[in-house]
Amino acid sequence: MGYFLRRLSFYCMALLVAATINFIIPRAMPGDPVTMMFAHTTVQITPERIAAMKELLGFVDGNYFVQYIAYMKNILSWELGTSVQFFPLSVNSLLGSAFGWSLFLAGCAVVLSFSIGSVLGIFAAWKRGSRFDTFITPGMLIVQAIPQVVIAMLALFIFAIGLKWFPTGYAYTAGTTPDWTSWTFLKDVLYHAVLPLICATIIQIGGFLVNMRNNMINLLNEDYITMAKGKGLSENRVVFNYAARNAMLPSVTALSMSLGMALGGQLIIEIIFNYPGLGSVMLNAIHARDYQVLQGQLLIMTLFMLFFNLVADMLYVVLDPRLRKGGK
Repeated sequence: MGYFLRRLSFYCMALLVAATINFIIPRAMPGDPVTMMFAHTTVQITPERIAAMKELLGFVDGNYFVQYIAYMKNILSWELGTSVQFFPLSVNSLLGSAFGWSLFLAGCAVVLSFSIGSVLGIFAAWKRGSRFDTFITPGMLIVQAIPQVVIAMLALFIFAIGLKWFPTGYAYTAGTTPDWTSWTFLKDVLYHAVLPLICATIIQIGGFLVNMRNNMINLLNEDYITMAKGKGLSENRVVFNYAARNAMLPSVTALSMSLGMALGGQLIIEIIFNYPGLGSVMLNAIHARDYQVLQGQLLIMTLFMLFFNLVADMLYVVLDPRLRKGGK
């Protein structure tokens, strides 16, 4: 319990620091969101109208300290304000609709890349030095080193624009009414998600592969592995029941941390494929200087990352008996 409380207090402090930075970043950007709303209009704008619009959108007059106190109160009540760009839509509604798409894309990509990378890493370690290890390990590291934007653009131009095997963007066919009880609509969603999902997956496989491979190699020289081989156990049993099972502990932690960073890691892919997730919302909010949306999105991404880091810490305690005994 002491370990849990220490970690929880640490993440609460990290959240406070992240929320403070989240407050500062949008205000460091040039331009005023309310003024930009009227930048391209021919209607005469009076200071009274601007003040009334600021009050309506929840912008607090006063110095930054007063704004910061109001901002923290809104966080505690989870009132993220009203979007400037999509007025009168609330930030909660705007981010809520985009969050589900990002979570679907990012979650599936991380789980797939973890599963594929871990399996490849297990065999690369067991057959280290073989042709398979020589080809697959550096090959996946090279793919991981390629920028996301390059992989996504190549996939878009080759498979969507060139071969026309897949749609060029969005999450479902334009003009379709979403119906999650319809198998036809679900197939359409999956069809549109193929290209961004593949791109988001392959760029993460290399990290999980190397992580599992290194963990496996460190364990293959342990005495209990040698004893298992000496007892005449089958190769599959030694690999999966003895070596891979113990090598999974650091990989599970890496999985939790990857899930925490997943929402922020898919922004480029979402923008290129015009996927209606948080990436598109953030890009539009930056262009419109929409402080409320930017603060809300960065806050959600921070909470998501801190939560899964906390989950990783708890998994270590559950999976490693040495931590349960020491409590540290």
